[in-house]
Amino acid sequence: MDTPAVPAPRDAREQEILERLQLVRDQLLLLKRDRTTYIRSQDVLPLYGQTIEEVKRLNDIRAETGNREENRVDKVLESCFQLLSLSYLTVGRNNEAPASYALTSTIKRLLDHLGESNLYSAKDLESIGSTLDKLSSSITQASDKETKYAPYLLQHLLSRIELCKSLLSVLQAKLDRFSDCLLAIHEKIISILRQISLANTKSKFSTSEVQNLRKQLVEIGDKRKDGKFVGEDGSEPAGGPEVCELYNRCLVWSDMVLERKGVVPEAFRHTYETLVGIRNDLEKLSLTQAWSLRETDLYDYQRQLDKIDESRQGGNFIDDRGRPADLWTQRTMLYLIRRSYAYIYSFMLASEPVSEALLPVYNQLQTLKRCLLEVKENGGVSSVRELYPYSMKLNSLDNMRVDGKFVVNGDIPEGQGSVSELLAECFELNYELRLVAEGETSAGEEK
Repeated sequence: MDTPAVPAPRDAREQEILERLQLVRDQLLLLKRDRTTYIRSQDVLPLYGQTIEEVKRLNDIRAETGNREENRVDKVLESCFQLLSLSYLTVGRNNEAPASYALTSTIKRLLDHLGESNLYSAKDLESIGSTLDKLSSSITQASDKETKYAPYLLQHLLSRIELCKSLLSVLQAKLDRFSDCLLAIHEKIISILRQISLANTKSKFSTSEVQNLRKQLVEIGDKRKDGKFVGEDGSEPAGGPEVCELYNRCLVWSDMVLERKGVVPEAFRHTYETLVGIRNDLEKLSLTQAWSLRETDLYDYQRQLDKIDESRQGGNFIDDRGRPADLWTQRTMLYLIRRSYAYIYSFMLASEPVSEALLPVYNQLQTLKRCLLEVKENGGVSSVRELYPYSMKLNSLDNMRVDGKFVVNGDIPEGQGSVSELLAECFELNYELRLVAEGETSAGEEK
């Protein structure tokens, strides 16, 4: 898949491994594309086992030959692990080691882009740092005990996590140089810059929107003294020159955006439109994620983004005649790539440890719980009758269970504990509201 630039393996044994891995990848792709049925654990686990067997063979061959040159086997293996990881999320096995693979890939991309652009705030790093700590703890615990996961996979995941942590440390060190009094200003400038970049990529360019954002930026700049951001004592705090430079970069960018008004050079129009399409699709998914996202769908978006990102030469986009993109085009397309990776990252974080077969029930219960909490927070109900719709819905969902388990097409999907716990919470909330309503009714009758 899109790997002609990568050399084929020279060793005949590696060629055989490549062919078998391609079959595994194709089976995973078929599972991903089949919308007539749910992806099940029993569909995914054998393919994970086959992949690990091929990894063992590959490692043995390379230990024997001493050859570590990357070839097409490595690329197809990467695709297999990426698909397996997303499949584990889809079937609700989020807390198992293979599920971490796709997330570490996306985090690595995000960190590379943050470092390249040098445009990020403390909030960006906090989320990634917290995620890496959780992943590291989970994989370390799996490594320290008898586990069904291959040592190769666990070690590979730990190496990826450590690499991400080292990249994060470099980025954090840059922010640590800033005085506390500058962090809020720095974060505000980053926020405005991103809003300008968003306005820059809308289907209808709004000059007034960008002008308003530029005005907010200028208001921040007006607080400087002699062109410097200063502290309460009038001196320039640590990191002052860097924040000033960021301010000037943002000001230049706003002027550039106002000048171009979203007009993309013809040579880069196709790539730009592809990136806008990906960003828009992911944005729509973010509004309906709980009901419409199958995590394996993220693979296609990742592949497209990776291909475009890796096509750059020296960090820039090149047209068909080998000419680099101008600064506005480069920054605009990089913004779209980074925004899309950020969406993918947020989808993986928000993925529930529940099989897609159980998600319809889980999502209905989530909605019911929110409704019951709102009723409770707004004073409850005046009579038990008002709770009938909630009670009927809860009972209908509870009646779906067979011997205490939710069964779908004869299978017992992953996530039974999460769904049953949520169902119990809803019944408890409903019961509390009923008791209060009955008490008020009784008090009224006594009067």
